[in-house]
Amino acid sequence: MRTAGERAGPALRALLTCSDLGLAVWDTGLRCVWANDVVGRYDGIPRERRLGRPPHQALAGDAAGLEAVMREVLATGHCAVGREYRVPPGPGERAPRVLTASFLRLGDTDGRPLGVCLLVLDVRNGRGVGDRLAVISEAGARIGTTLDVMRTAQELADFSVPLLADYVTVDLTEAVRLGGEPLELLGSADGRVPTFRRAGVASVLDGTPESLWATGEGVYVPEASPFMQVLRSGRPLLQPRLDTSPGSWLDSDPARAEKIEQYGMHSLLVVPVRARGLLMGVAVFVRAGNPAPFDDGDRLLAEELVSRAALSLDNARRYTRERTAALTLQRSLLPRRVDGGDALEVAARYLPADAEYSAGGDWFDVFGLPGGRTALVVGDVVGHGIAAAAAMGRLRTAIRTLADLDFSPADLLASLDRTSVHLSADNDASETERCTIGATCVYAVYDPAARTCAVALAGHPPPVVAHPDGHVAFPELPPGTPLGYGVLPYESTVLDLPAGGLIALYSDGLVEDRRQDIDVGMERVREALARGRTTPSLDDLCTEVVETLPTRTPRDDVTLLLARTH
Repeated sequence: MRTAGERAGPALRALLTCSDLGLAVWDTGLRCVWANDVVGRYDGIPRERRLGRPPHQALAGDAAGLEAVMREVLATGHCAVGREYRVPPGPGERAPRVLTASFLRLGDTDGRPLGVCLLVLDVRNGRGVGDRLAVISEAGARIGTTLDVMRTAQELADFSVPLLADYVTVDLTEAVRLGGEPLELLGSADGRVPTFRRAGVASVLDGTPESLWATGEGVYVPEASPFMQVLRSGRPLLQPRLDTSPGSWLDSDPARAEKIEQYGMHSLLVVPVRARGLLMGVAVFVRAGNPAPFDDGDRLLAEELVSRAALSLDNARRYTRERTAALTLQRSLLPRRVDGGDALEVAARYLPADAEYSAGGDWFDVFGLPGGRTALVVGDVVGHGIAAAAAMGRLRTAIRTLADLDFSPADLLASLDRTSVHLSADNDASETERCTIGATCVYAVYDPAARTCAVALAGHPPPVVAHPDGHVAFPELPPGTPLGYGVLPYESTVLDLPAGGLIALYSDGLVEDRRQDIDVGMERVREALARGRTTPSLDDLCTEVVETLPTRTPRDDVTLLLARTH
């Protein structure tokens, strides 16, 4: 009667020589002493060229770094699993193969190391995808890292190549890209094809030559195509063998047909991008260099990846819609143009915060007062979004109303502070609105007869004054407290502003940066005004000052108001 070991012998030999698992054994000196034929099929190196050689000579592609991993496994006894590396494409393949290598130490009965065993799998044939839960968990960390629709779509495409496909596109409706409402399912009698934009594209080939459209460009979607079929049904479509026969939908799309033939695309998977019951577009997965057709397992994985990405896309779409509404409201509340009348030449710049932080509550204003005087205002409401923009509008209106009473700058800010307290305590305001009433402000009144400028601050950065003789400085002013606290009185300071003098009011977004002290930002602005004091156009000088920002995507709104005396 045969022992268990004797009965298992044929199965073990089949595992070592006939399976799709590439196996190789290395001794303690890291010289290859045995390898099956599967490893050679994967990386193209015949057995006789592998035996007796160290890993950096016996493994193909970018596997040189694996030798260090093998030495660590040999020294510690800890396994190393799933190290990916690429090898040159085989015969008939256009793209490099992606292999995954795992290592374990071999030992004798006393635990002494005998060598290292290498196990190789071909990731692109679908066997290396591993635990689907682990893949989806990794997708959650790599897809949807920002509230940007286009970037999220690109992250989905990048993650899927080469894990699942050789070429992936993500096309979204124009409405989704702009933050609008997604589609319901298209009716068969609708007769209209929505406008699509390419939001993401990735390929195993450099430069994605398979793509007819670059990111952001409009995408042509034939009426009789798998894409429209998916949009109408809301269900994924799997074509293990892509139908390119005469009479297929490709007859009406010769450009796509040419790409399919040129790059050997043979398997197609189209998945609807939908979240919360609404449709946003389609994700298209294609195999070309990988000879294995898509199967139901690939379809399930693709659906899970797209479903995860779709929630992030919908969140980004909703955020885009809210940010667009906030920017629209804010811009509608800001003056369309500023005019200093006969006394002043004025110019202003407003730069909204980047997409991650949305629109803020910055505002500026210039208006005439009795006696030929001119009021200059820059303010900044705490927070971002629609609530901050609405609060900004109320404060700007309140300032204009109080200015008609001909208050001094200090008295006006005191009255505005009380108004802010009342707004914050308004029982009809939402919690979000109540917490965004707090604001800072600088209010200045220029008197052309006396050639002076009276200024008061409410927790706001001080203005910059440039004199005709070239002296540029920040005057020492009582800082005051932000509006809405009702704590301390405000003080006015009268500054001399002779003919040809310039005063600059700004928000903290112009001078504050998380990587630098505020003093650094203030000195940067001072130097820019000193260099540009002879610039004829204030509009040009505004541009020069704003361009000194260390980043083109500031975390906070940037407002700058320049006034030069005639």
